Amino acid sequence: MHKIIPVAPFDAVVFGATGDLTMRKLLPALYYRFRDRQIPEASRIIAAARTRLGTGEYRDLAAAALERHVPAADRDPDTVARFLDHLRYVAVDGSGEAGWEDLANLLAEHPDHVRPYYLATSPSLYGAICRNLSAHGLIGERSRVVLEKPIGHDLASARAINDQVGKVFPESQIFRIDHYLGKETVQNLLALRFANTIFERLWNADVIDHVQITVAETVGVEGRGGYYDTSGALRDMLQNHMLQLLCLLGMESPLSLDADAVRDEKLKVLRALKPIPAHEVPMRTVRGQYVAGAVNGQPVPGYVADLAEGRTSLTETFVALKLELMTPRWAGVPFYLRTGKRLPQKVSEIVVQFRSSPFSIFSDEFAREPNRLVIRLQPQEGIKLEVMTKEPGPGGMRLRSTGLDISFEETFNQRYPDAYERLLMDVVRGNATLFMRRDEVEAAWAWADTLLNAWADRPEPPRPYPAGTWGPTAAIALIERDGRTWHEDLG
Repeated sequence: MHKIIPVAPFDAVVFGATGDLTMRKLLPALYYRFRDRQIPEASRIIAAARTRLGTGEYRDLAAAALERHVPAADRDPDTVARFLDHLRYVAVDGSGEAGWEDLANLLAEHPDHVRPYYLATSPSLYGAICRNLSAHGLIGERSRVVLEKPIGHDLASARAINDQVGKVFPESQIFRIDHYLGKETVQNLLALRFANTIFERLWNADVIDHVQITVAETVGVEGRGGYYDTSGALRDMLQNHMLQLLCLLGMESPLSLDADAVRDEKLKVLRALKPIPAHEVPMRTVRGQYVAGAVNGQPVPGYVADLAEGRTSLTETFVALKLELMTPRWAGVPFYLRTGKRLPQKVSEIVVQFRSSPFSIFSDEFAREPNRLVIRLQPQEGIKLEVMTKEPGPGGMRLRSTGLDISFEETFNQRYPDAYERLLMDVVRGNATLFMRRDEVEAAWAWADTLLNAWADRPEPPRPYPAGTWGPTAAIALIERDGRTWHEDLG
């Protein structure tokens, strides 16, 4: 069993406390940390939103959320009741004046507590909420502010948000959250690379043929059509989650696990991304939009129908890219990224394919597949190394690919914390290693803007693909033109 290390007493203020993120992710995460005795009894969770509610009414909403999003086996009635006792509710207008004095009075009861402010709101409110926190004297040395993505929709808007928040909070107290970085397997990329000599010495262009990153979703826009149609797959998923995965795969070893040491190396990867010239965009990128089809045997409508009847849209729900890093370690190694909605499976996976052996002593009748390292982020988190082995039995040397498979759940035989559980506790501790620094966010947007601008200059509609398939056929051509193929063993 992993060791539970309690954090310091805190008053966590969650703005947007009646929203989906709070109910679906934040409250369950805090409940699990409370259940495992990592949250001290003196701590409080202060819910803040514009809705006029009493604390008792909010606790009823929170109880219903835990019932929906926490398995029954994990909900001990006494523990749930004690957790709910730690909730407080304050009606606060983030961009106005109402409710701030009530919040200040509540926080004044424990002036020495750590104060994480979690902004589970629209990014358009980030600046106003931070200004109000400052105006009412609610920011001190033990305060932190957590910003949810998206931080802007391009470089200019990201800089504007960062400027607004940065006028109130120093960079050391700003935690830009990307929940992918809290996943157990993502953190294991650091351990895999830098704690295992066998991999770190092979982690270069001499041995690796190419890398694939797939983040696939079976769902459509699921009620987020208003947001998603102004965003699209590149802004929603690739610019943040997937580029962060690319950073951890491509970075050099930091001098330590200190937050800035790790983030310095990630920043170098973002700055080493090779720009895609406008004339190469059609060959190195694919945009798609799902049309009616079937997912898991169930018929589903197309994207436009998911938005509103009679609407049209040029927003992409699928993106595939071929990227390169301009570093000695990765010179000539392509990175193929794809992400989309209404794909056949919900899966996030990294495939590191090693180069084929230049010479073989084995008969040509037995196909020899290159070794692959498959890192599964979700579901069923784990790591598999595919190697060639001899099939048992007489009759000669028959080869086949076999997986040396590590399933985290089976190996450690325990429940391990959800990404939000880990990240929320890191905020309380003030450990920013798994959070994005301002220059990281802006470097990612600087690269993404070149692609968005190239698409805008050639306003071609996204390629249609039936829901339940792996995207447009052009995404297959993207990788097969190079004599490679997408990894299909995603079951």
